[in-house]
Amino acid sequence: MSFVYNRLNKDDVALLMIDHQAGLLSLVRDFSQDEFKNSVMALADIGEFFDLPTILTTSFEDGPNGPMVPELKEKFPHAPYIARPGQVNAWDNDDFVKAIKDTGKKQLIIAGVVTEVCVAFPALSALEEGYEVFVVTDASGTFNQTTRDAAWDRMSQAGAQLMGWFAVGCELHRDWRNDIEGFGGILANHLPAYANLIQSRDSALQHK
Repeated sequence: MSFVYNRLNKDDVALLMIDHQAGLLSLVRDFSQDEFKNSVMALADIGEFFDLPTILTTSFEDGPNGPMVPELKEKFPHAPYIARPGQVNAWDNDDFVKAIKDTGKKQLIIAGVVTEVCVAFPALSALEEGYEVFVVTDASGTFNQTTRDAAWDRMSQAGAQLMGWFAVGCELHRDWRNDIEGFGGILANHLPAYANLIQSRDSALQHK
């Protein structure tokens, strides 16, 4: 059977931000805290830029897991916000699954904390339901690289595609001619090296 390149389609995808909670973020050790927060917010900016249906969910936020990162709630004030009372796997929460189905989308971009539980469990459940699943590796974090790699293997073997936020943005964008300044601005805000590239471009254009 020949390989089929299933691309992200901005018109048929929803973004799921799962358990990016203040307490759980302190558990992330496979990325530095600053690097991880930057990746999470970069993905959120991409979701906002492409106007993707976005669903936020938390797990047992009245306990040690803590509340959702406030920047995410502020960025998506009208998004469904599912505060799960106890279900570890978000897919076990009927309101969460209903919110996904209500989008009508067949592709799901998933990121969360921690990778082998809060990301892997709903990713596997979504695959079983027939969704195309794209896991954002650098906007998902966990205790260490060993548990992360095991989770990545488990999800990819089940059919999930693993991508970084930069690849997600580029695959959704497709063509620079669609919007150079808007999309380039997101990259510049989250990648210092890309900001230098944009500055060089702007300087060159000014001196033409």
